[in-house]
Parts: sequence; C-alpha cells; structure tokens
Amino acid sequence: MSRPQVFVTRRIPAPALAILEEACDCRVWEYEEELCPPEVLAREMARVHGLLTMATDRIDPAWIAAAPRLRVIANMAVGYDNIPVQAATEHGVLVTNTPGVLDETTADLAFALMLAAARRLYEGQRTIVEGRWKGWYPSFLTGQDVHSATLGIVGAGRIGRAVARRARGFDMRILYHNRRRRPDLEAEVGAEYRSLDDLLRESDFVMVLVPLTPETRGMFGAREFSLMKPTAVFVNVSRGPVVDEAALYDALVTGKIWAAALDVFSEEPVRPDHPLLSLPNVTATPHIGSASVATRLRMATLAAENLVAALTGRRPPTPVNPEVLDRPEWQGEGSQG
Repeated sequence: MSRPQVFVTRRIPAPALAILEEACDCRVWEYEEELCPPEVLAREMARVHGLLTMATDRIDPAWIAAAPRLRVIANMAVGYDNIPVQAATEHGVLVTNTPGVLDETTADLAFALMLAAARRLYEGQRTIVEGRWKGWYPSFLTGQDVHSATLGIVGAGRIGRAVARRARGFDMRILYHNRRRRPDLEAEVGAEYRSLDDLLRESDFVMVLVPLTPETRGMFGAREFSLMKPTAVFVNVSRGPVVDEAALYDALVTGKIWAAALDVFSEEPVRPDHPLLSLPNVTATPHIGSASVATRLRMATLAAENLVAALTGRRPPTPVNPEVLDRPEWQGEGSQG
C-alpha cells in the first residue's frame, strides 16, 4: 500500500516532522514567517490525505468539499475556530487539536501580561528608551497592586485553572464565570462562582480565557466594559473576536477601565496603526501564549501523532469530532484511501 500524502503548512520542530516522515510522504511550506497562501493550501488539500495546520490557517469549507482524498486535519493549537468542523464532519474528515500540552505556558503568559499592565512595564520601558525619565517623584508610573486583588476569570477550563493556581500564590481573591460551575476549582483554590455581570462589577482584573464560538463572539462590548471598575485591568488571551475592539478603545480613552493587556486581536497580524496600539495603557503581545520552545515542540509532536494515528488506522489521542471515527470508511486497517 502506498504511503499517505501529507502537507504541513509551516516548518515544525524536527522531532515532530520525523514522526510524520516515518509513516508518510510529506511536503512542507518552507517559508516560516510567511503564511501559506490560500491558493497553495487549497491545491495541496486537493491532493493529500492529511493536513497539519496552524491556528493562522483559515480553512474554507469549499476546499474540504474539493478534497476527495483528505482524511484528517491536525491543528497545532487548542482552538480550532480556523477550521469548519461541521463541513469536515459532513465530508468524513477528522479534525484534531492539541489540548493539555500548553496550559501552563499559556497561563504564564496570561499572568505576565496582567502583571505588566498593572505595573505599567511597557510605559516604563518607553520612558527610558525615549529619554523621558527625569527622576523619581511620588506619583511616577504608579500602577495597580496585583497581590490581594480580585481576579475574575472568564472561562475556567484547563488554562483558567492554571491561572487560578498562580493567583493563589499572589493571595488574590479568585472569581470565575463558566458555562458550568467547577466544584473542583472551588475546592482547589477557593474560587467563587459569579454571573458574568457580577464578576465584572467585583473584579480588579478580568481575564478572558474562553474559546471562540458563536456564543462568545463579541462577548465583551460597551455594556460589559461599563460594568467594570474604573481601576480595572482587562486581559484577553483567548481570541480577538471575543472583544468589540472599538468598544474597548472607547472604554480605555474615556476612563471606564484603567488598562488592557492583549495577546490576541480580531485581525492578525494586527496592523501597527491599530487604534488600541496607540494607547499608553495597552500592553500587547503578538499571540504568543504558547510560545516556549518546549511547549511548541509538544504541540507539534501531538499534532503529528494525531495525524499519523488517523492515517494508519489508529485512534488519534485528541479528536475534535470523534463521531467521524464511527463511520464505515474509518473501520478498516488504514485510512488513506
């Protein structure tokens, strides 16, 4: 039987690529800092059995319909809003993701952003670099205390739980809002469940960790920011479209909230002239929540293991639409077709 054909949309760490190459014939988009063009991605999808994608690859449902050999899309990310899962399921294409391996690293970044915004680290650096540091005075770059403050976590999944453990070390009061209550979280860190509105009213820091879904798109707008304290810091490490960015800008310039820290934007890469980036009370990073050497290797490895398992007749570790595996075409010894 011929080997499965696979396309990888970016260079990935060598150990992960070796997993693919042992079982499959691979083609890799070699330009690491350049997105794989849509026309290339569509063309490759039409000829391969497996696709390893990044969160930045936007998959069109029409491309799946035009890919008769495609069996699996392995996304190197926890989120999979870049993939039309319903269309994939309709065409018998398995989708996988990489949960669990990046929780602690992303929680580190989320907490770092919160600290940086609270203590005005970006403003401090710019003050030095631009030669505006003239000396010490009592109100110079005063910020907000993180220790003993109230943290409101919106989306208490694995990453939210990791953030809560860090907050406990800062003696923070921890509130959370989630689709379902988390008695385990309450028992582990003393977190208190709140409705979203109550969480916004009570929190000194609001951290967003929800997946992007039709229900969470635009979740934070003018109304939500109006409920927050004027001293509150808003932190988003989930997905950009969860936030109405125009409403966030207005809340920041009018003093409805004190500061924001953002790792994600509605359009990425974000434009350098984006209005939010002009504000001194915005701390921004370029979607690097999982960006440690060790974690990116674990993500790539899990994505490769998912893809190879699906194409060699084994159950992948982390399927998104496992119902596809129950179909007759997935019950044979191999899946490359």
